Amino acid sequence: MDRVAPFQRYFTLSQSQNPIKPKKVSPASVALGPALISPATQLSNLSLSYSWSHLSPSPAFHFSDDLKEVNSLESVKVLHARLLKMSNSWSSDSMTKSLISSYVKFNDFRAATTIFFVGFARNYVFWSSFLDELQSCGGQTRRVLEVFGELCGKGVVFDGKVLTLVLKMCASLMDPWLGLQIHADLVKKGFDLDVHLKCALMNFYGRCWDLESANQVFNEMVEKKELAWNEVIMLNLRNERWEKAMELFRGMQFSCAKAYASTVAKLLHCCSKVGALEEGKQIHGYVLKFALGSDLLVSNSLINMYSRNNRLELARRVFGLMQDHNLSSWNSIISAYATHGYLNDAWNLLKEMESSDLKHDIITWNCLLSGHALHGSHKAVLKIFRRMQVVGFRPNSSSITSVLQAVIELGILKFGREIHGYVIRNELDYDAYVVTSLLDMYVKHNDLGKAQAVFSCMKSKRNIVAWNTLISGYSFKGLFDDARKLMNEMEEEGITPDLVTWNSLISGYSMWGQGDEALGLIHQVKSSGMSPNVVSWTALVSGSSQNGSYMESLEFFSQMQREGIRPNSVTLSSLLRNCGGLSLLQKGKEIHSFSIKNGFIEDVFVATALIDMYCKSGNLKAAYEVFERIENKTLATWNCLIMGFAIYGLGKEVVSLFEQMLGADIIPDAITFTAVLSGCKNSGLVNEGWKYFDSMSSDYGIIPTIEHYSCMVDLLGRAGYLDEAWDFMQSMPLKPDATIWGALLGSCRIHKNIQLAEIASKKLFELEPYNSANYVLMLNLYAMFDRWGDVERIKDLMSDIGVKNGQVWSWVEIDQIIHVFCAGENHPDEGEIYYELYHLVSEMKKLGYKPDVKCVYQNIDDSEKEKVLLSHTEKLAITYGLVKSRSITPIRVIKNSRICPDCHTAAKYMSLVKNREIFLRDGSRFHHFSEGKCSCNDCW
Repeated sequence: MDRVAPFQRYFTLSQSQNPIKPKKVSPASVALGPALISPATQLSNLSLSYSWSHLSPSPAFHFSDDLKEVNSLESVKVLHARLLKMSNSWSSDSMTKSLISSYVKFNDFRAATTIFFVGFARNYVFWSSFLDELQSCGGQTRRVLEVFGELCGKGVVFDGKVLTLVLKMCASLMDPWLGLQIHADLVKKGFDLDVHLKCALMNFYGRCWDLESANQVFNEMVEKKELAWNEVIMLNLRNERWEKAMELFRGMQFSCAKAYASTVAKLLHCCSKVGALEEGKQIHGYVLKFALGSDLLVSNSLINMYSRNNRLELARRVFGLMQDHNLSSWNSIISAYATHGYLNDAWNLLKEMESSDLKHDIITWNCLLSGHALHGSHKAVLKIFRRMQVVGFRPNSSSITSVLQAVIELGILKFGREIHGYVIRNELDYDAYVVTSLLDMYVKHNDLGKAQAVFSCMKSKRNIVAWNTLISGYSFKGLFDDARKLMNEMEEEGITPDLVTWNSLISGYSMWGQGDEALGLIHQVKSSGMSPNVVSWTALVSGSSQNGSYMESLEFFSQMQREGIRPNSVTLSSLLRNCGGLSLLQKGKEIHSFSIKNGFIEDVFVATALIDMYCKSGNLKAAYEVFERIENKTLATWNCLIMGFAIYGLGKEVVSLFEQMLGADIIPDAITFTAVLSGCKNSGLVNEGWKYFDSMSSDYGIIPTIEHYSCMVDLLGRAGYLDEAWDFMQSMPLKPDATIWGALLGSCRIHKNIQLAEIASKKLFELEPYNSANYVLMLNLYAMFDRWGDVERIKDLMSDIGVKNGQVWSWVEIDQIIHVFCAGENHPDEGEIYYELYHLVSEMKKLGYKPDVKCVYQNIDDSEKEKVLLSHTEKLAITYGLVKSRSITPIRVIKNSRICPDCHTAAKYMSLVKNREIFLRDGSRFHHFSEGKCSCNDCW
């Protein structure tokens, strides 16, 4: 009984089993004292300081004139008393409203509410204005329910309209017990419930108790009218009971009741949210059948539904068939095109909107901002941001989050700090999304100190998203102790870590090469009562892949499959990165097939990862075929294919692709130019290289980075313009780093410029004292000139510093088995390999092959050097592939270091003698050998 106690203070209902006959009560008979509601009320019950016996009816009484003289609560009571004496003058609702307003004005909320309930609660418009007036003067809405209970306790019986409004108040104030008692009393008295009262009961149960009870009220209705159908559908939709709502909608149609436009719009919104395209189409059919298309709310909802379900053409058709468009219609279609990456079309729609004499609002600009941010046009985001301010719009929290995303991607922390200042000045730091975006910006820019300061000064309540953002920042930086400490503080504040928290730690450990610790966290998640999901396992797979631990990543994926977790598009993208990193073409093809069967091939990220995998696995044709099938090609997609052609040395094709990209209105970024310049340097396209390097800043406003300068030095050096390369290095605004000097040293080896090579190597030995590749290049160069004293000097230098030659290996995949050939290690089929290789070299020599003994930096005779050349791992791997694979299958070899000139020449002859295609991926690029030629045209 303790739980029932609360509604006793409001409402003492009659215990009689028979319905109470309502007392006839009028506003003129309402006493404001505690005891009575009837015409027979003793006047002494009114707590007035005036004697009512002195008041007598007067023909001179004018309510409006006397109302003007009211200046205190006592004067209101006097006026009320005169109305009670002169009940004949109580002639209009306006008098009642004025009297109520007067009591409210002087804070006698109980009196105002009592009068309102008894004589004025029939009109919902007046009811709403009364509540607004009450709240504006400091009155509490809950007090209205208390007065209602008091009146009921004194025997006043209200009709369905009043009870409907009271039940709505119970629902609004989440007062479950009073509403429940009202329902019980109605059932007990056999009160005839009209449809409005039934709907109010459904709404009350849906908000204060549970949806099943609300649905039960509906199911118990003998006659279900349109209002009830619409109300129960809306209740289920608001509670995210999508399937039940659709079931009710179908039942509604069988009952011949008609859905309201607002109900249809809400149903379409849910179709957008849950991706229910077929159901959305059915509702569209209903809209056409009942001519609801003229309703702008419904048409706008149709546009959003088709857009969210990736049917942009249908969204545009709906928009085109609309007879009238409001601002929301234009915003919906502009948002649809911007969200799907059709940014030029979005701008064209904006121009159409302006020509229709309809002015855009802040939502229009935010649609454009978010669309450009979503599709990587980050510089355009900043331009839109400035433009919207020029035309007079103040950015709101939604604008700021899009701009901060662009700031993060462009790496312009200085501008991000300016945005932070704007946020503070305009008090937007109350918004959790804005603050979380600021946190993310500082985390992504490696400014964890500032991120921590923003987090500590948050005005809004620190939600789990903010905690997770900062924890992920520490985790991704490898500061796991700090991340764990923050996680403990989070728990102390009563926030339980969720899967996102754990997943950020898993990803961090995995990215930093601590796979065992990351896997241990997976088990820890299980022990905490949660189930690791696809994101958890993908964090493990992806982190290892980003760290270059491709085999470990594939092993984690195998464990993921054993756990019964189905991969998502991010998982597949990571797996394809693994296959590309290891050139596992067959495994990559299997993932490609899986993507097609499971509908992932439409995902642009998966498609881009497929292009990357095929490029790195030596199947450029398949990469291009995947590229051609992508309808909405992103900048990343173009960059991936351009870089693929570049690493094959197909410079002219790279230039052609770049021009096609520009023709498709895709704006290049710094990565694009790195790919284009790489294509030029790998093909010796000096003029084209200069052209695109100069256009970076002049045409696109992109400041060249060290990678671009390195490409230019490499391009000039490989082409034999070593002096120009040197002058270029001296004039560049950035200090040359190891990549620049390494490019120069590689060019010196090609063109045998030992003087410039010695300058470059000296710098490299300072910058990278433990990089054995630089020492090996000098050893080769000195050996070419028979400067064996310098060879020994370099060897001694390496010994003194402690530099050891890295493990050199090559491998070939045959029947999905990887065969590795390491320098200094034997292979089980070594005898068979060398036997075949000797015969192969003999045939090659007949065609003109001459071993390049200059590639051996040992001071031995030439015959011994030829034997050494035979032991190079790439030759062994190619030979093994020729012996063990089918005669039509291309040989695909991976080498972890740069291929030597002799092996490059030998591979060309092998392809000619055996009439086989050979793909060799070395430490810097791809070589495709066919019919005695290489795709690099010896420009490597």
